[in-house]
Amino acid sequence: MKRVEVVVLNWNGWRDTLVCLASLQRLSYPNFGLIVVDNGSTDGSQDQIEARFPAIKVLQTGANLGFGGGCNAGIRRALEQGADYVWLINSDTTVDADALTELVHVADEQAQAGAVGSVLYELDRPEHVQLWGGGKVQLWSGLSRHQLMPASLDFISGASMLLRREAIEQVGLFDDQTFFMYWEDSDLGFRLRQAGWLLAVAERSHVWHKLSASLGKGSPLLDLYFTQSGVRFLRRYAPVASVSVLVMVARMLLKRLLMGDVGRVKAVFKGYLGA
Repeated sequence: MKRVEVVVLNWNGWRDTLVCLASLQRLSYPNFGLIVVDNGSTDGSQDQIEARFPAIKVLQTGANLGFGGGCNAGIRRALEQGADYVWLINSDTTVDADALTELVHVADEQAQAGAVGSVLYELDRPEHVQLWGGGKVQLWSGLSRHQLMPASLDFISGASMLLRREAIEQVGLFDDQTFFMYWEDSDLGFRLRQAGWLLAVAERSHVWHKLSASLGKGSPLLDLYFTQSGVRFLRRYAPVASVSVLVMVARMLLKRLLMGDVGRVKAVFKGYLGA
């Protein structure tokens, strides 16, 4: 049976992380380890996690390295420990007991699958599908959409992503130098597909996810990072990057202007300038 290392990234969110870890303790898959990475939290997260789960020694980055950077620290540790697969699971999730078993089952059946995703549901509406594995990116418009039903995918969501060791070793980790937060999973999905790997979804792997728990939905900081990373992504992959960037930024600015949210307008503009 393949060895899986489960990587959970925490940043100033130990309450959510404790709930996530409790659900992971109930996994039916028998051969997995647990790596908790703390991204330089300032709320006492490491002490809280280690007090509740004494068997876990938190891997401390010492600074906020962003989503990709924090996950990369966990992935490196997982590979050092001989993992065949690495499962990235968000700290603001709870998982079904068979979630990992189903992911591994699909990965074992589909040898060309570099990454396998779960079906994510809204935490506060448990029957409502939030995301079917991942999403698609319209390169001309810069529009990234979550897939809600079976279809081909451009990327697997980093909220629940099983990565094959051989795929990671071929294409590399998240590009944490380019993407501090958001779009790093899209970039990895594009790199995997360019290298010939497939993206798959384990339909019976169920995860419940609290959307935008780290920054908060509608946060100006979310807009800043999303815009910055989106512009960088389009400059890398869009056929005519200048057109795609213009369309994406204009759409985001217009939407926030119509909402009358000046703070978010400024955040989008700042993200564009910082890209």
